[in-house]
Amino acid sequence: MDAPDELRYTDNHEWIRDNGDGTATVGITDFAQSELGDIVFVELEPNGTELDREDVFGTVEAVKTVSELFMPVSGTLVEANDALEGEPDLVNDDPYGEGWMAKVELSDPDELDDLLPADEYEAMV
Repeated sequence: MDAPDELRYTDNHEWIRDNGDGTATVGITDFAQSELGDIVFVELEPNGTELDREDVFGTVEAVKTVSELFMPVSGTLVEANDALEGEPDLVNDDPYGEGWMAKVELSDPDELDDLLPADEYEAMV
């Protein structure tokens, strides 16, 4: 299982990367995608949707199950990864790169400090 040190994590298996410009990128972890299996569909809330921490911002459908995606921080969705519409398997192939899910404009950047660093996330799983 891979969990890059520069990211923060939730106990729901989402990761978040601070982009340094008031936005952050969100996706699911390598562990999550491996547990789900082959991902066949990703559905996200539309751009402009305001979300509180832990709100559902979309779903991931795998061959055997559908899982909700929980926003790690409060903010407004500003960009969905449109590539996932045609290639949802990018989440399986590259969960921390091309398989990212959404970008969010942060309401409170300090919320990032409440999330798990890589070593604590790895110990949890």
